[in-house]
Amino acid sequence: MRRFEDTYRHKGLRKKLVDLLKEKGITDERVLDAILQLPRHYFLDSAFDDKAYEDKAFPIAVGQTISQPYTVAYQSQLLEIKPFDKVLEIGTGSAYQACVLAEMGAQVFTIERQKALFDQNKGFSYLKKYPNIKFFYGDGFEGLPTFAPFDKVIITAAAPFIPEKLIAQLKTGGYMVIPVGEGKVQRMLRLTKKSDGSYSEEVFDNFSFVPMLGGREGV
Repeated sequence: MRRFEDTYRHKGLRKKLVDLLKEKGITDERVLDAILQLPRHYFLDSAFDDKAYEDKAFPIAVGQTISQPYTVAYQSQLLEIKPFDKVLEIGTGSAYQACVLAEMGAQVFTIERQKALFDQNKGFSYLKKYPNIKFFYGDGFEGLPTFAPFDKVIITAAAPFIPEKLIAQLKTGGYMVIPVGEGKVQRMLRLTKKSDGSYSEEVFDNFSFVPMLGGREGV
């Protein structure tokens, strides 16, 4: 059960969360403002209502998680979103990350491999607020070649390697933000695509994500 009531208490908790994110080094005001606007408790079962604004990941359906707000803010900041950027997101999950990007003015194309989560988001009325998000059920490793090229690509699961098909779908000069590693900890990378199809690599902090898997689940 979800509860769709955004009270003064929720807004106050969001303000505290944003202050904490600032303390942790998030400086992009548009990222912070998007998180301030978004009622994160809408994306969780009402049992988590009191905890929704803690800086923690929480379980959602089919063994997945809604990412820690700091992780969402960190990846969003690395993307350097500009209004109308066309962004491919791999791993819709709860759709919270997609909504942060949409709140910042991006055109978001998001893929989910778990049919149960894809269907759940189809029935999630709050998402109608964001016509600039397009939802797809599919294999994230394949991307969306029909809609390519993208200005930015964000991967919200631990990638065992850098998927070449997704690099191919990125515009020259575009960014891919991707956590890479097969153990419990991944290193956050930002790749910038070069005109010859190769990419340069910047290395950032360590994070912990659920694994990025191929194929589709629950057909």
